[in-house]
Amino acid sequence: MSLKRVVITGLGTINPLGKSVPEFWDNIVKGVSGACPITRFDASKFRTQFACEVKNYNAEDYFDRKEARKMDMYTQFGLIAAREAIKDSKLDIEQEDARRIGVIWGAGIGGLETFYEECKEFTLGDENPRFTPFFIPKMIVNICGGTIAIEYGLKGTNYTTVSACASSAHALGVALDLIRMGRADVIVAGGSEAAITVPGVGGFNAMKALSTRNDDPKTASRPFDAERDGFVIGEGSACLLLEEYERAVKRGATIYAELAGASANCDAYHITAPDPEGEGAREVMTAAVLDAGLKLEDVDYVNVHGTSTGLGDVAETKAIQKTFGEHAYKLNISSTKSMTGHLLGAAGAIEALACTLSVKNDIVPPTINFHNLDANLDPKLNFTFNKAQKRIVNVAISNTFGFGGHNGCVVIKK
Repeated sequence: MSLKRVVITGLGTINPLGKSVPEFWDNIVKGVSGACPITRFDASKFRTQFACEVKNYNAEDYFDRKEARKMDMYTQFGLIAAREAIKDSKLDIEQEDARRIGVIWGAGIGGLETFYEECKEFTLGDENPRFTPFFIPKMIVNICGGTIAIEYGLKGTNYTTVSACASSAHALGVALDLIRMGRADVIVAGGSEAAITVPGVGGFNAMKALSTRNDDPKTASRPFDAERDGFVIGEGSACLLLEEYERAVKRGATIYAELAGASANCDAYHITAPDPEGEGAREVMTAAVLDAGLKLEDVDYVNVHGTSTGLGDVAETKAIQKTFGEHAYKLNISSTKSMTGHLLGAAGAIEALACTLSVKNDIVPPTINFHNLDANLDPKLNFTFNKAQKRIVNVAISNTFGFGGHNGCVVIKK
């Protein structure tokens, strides 16, 4: 079977570094941190009192009040990113066959704030339980993809991939295969998350997974640094409009890059910890590059999962060295989570967006907040510390790993 090629013709985002793709890219190249004290709720009771929030977000800037009330913030973020990507693609949907355009979305948690607020109202209420009729439609993890389709009348394949922090990387991989096999012409793919909530912060605090550097939030996310103390939770969305290559060329679309390959597997090791030897990560990177029809030596940049946790950073670095051998020392490696924080189910999408722009612009975003290298890591590797680096980026890969051992890797090339 001859597989079709898949290209990226539209980009959209809302995240802690910007409410549009240009603003995001400008800040990520400058090495800006998105971490600030939490404003959404009183976090004073928690060990962690900061996060990477979308700054000054007001739903009524994007939706009328009645419409906004029907959507959890994770759906709002997803729809905002999808709108930007579809507009950016200049795709005239009214002139297209809507049955050939799908939405594959990723989210790890979905409407957590909705669930919390509704249950809180019930426990604090009187004898008559009162739930909004929008409770279930706002909360369920698949609703963002459905909402995007409803707004644009997209009648093709539509579902949500849920694999914790690997969710939107898996969404991109599924979308890639659907277009490759001719089952769709265009897929709106990406992910969104809005878990900076009382249960979100409380739950990750209970696991001792979050940084507690409350005195200096902006430097708290420090992947590979000897003094890192956990990840910083983020929120937002990113969307990539994926399109079959020949039709994109025929309609004169702007092509940012090619989504050339993807892979997914499972460590089958532990519910939250990675395989300490990085075997699953090694295998998923190798398989993704093979799926793209490339050699390992073709890769220029690895956007790592790099959450700023001791176990994860070390295991992934081992995996990179095992995968690439001597070529590992010719790579640029960076963790954009040092700036955006960890967007959980949206991490794969925002980092694929960063890779797409890196390939297009030949700039590798930095790993910020570096001071002293973890003694378990190889100082000869190029972690792109503290400053973006210019280099030709023909091929970039993005790793995303999730609780449960879920691993995803996507390959983006010129």
